[in-house]
Amino acid sequence: MTKEIEMNVGVQPLDAIMTEKEIKNTDLVATAPPGFITHKQIQKGRKGRRLTMHMQQKILDTLNIYSAPEFYEWKDLFTYRGKKPL
Repeated sequence: MTKEIEMNVGVQPLDAIMTEKEIKNTDLVATAPPGFITHKQIQKGRKGRRLTMHMQQKILDTLNIYSAPEFYEWKDLFTYRGKKPL
């Protein structure tokens, strides 16, 4: 029997940070190298659609570049650890 994974984990701390700092999805997309991350991926991360560890790391890296010298860790943005990509 396989355990089904819940795909929606609820609004993530990432959303509160971005709202508080008035950071828009567009700001992060513009900060990242072309093709690195999309608006849709950031929105999924904010709203709690389950992401892979790799996508969580991309969001974390981009937010840290945008917010420098302020620095965030994975646990600051997400309440769950994404699964490893296949």
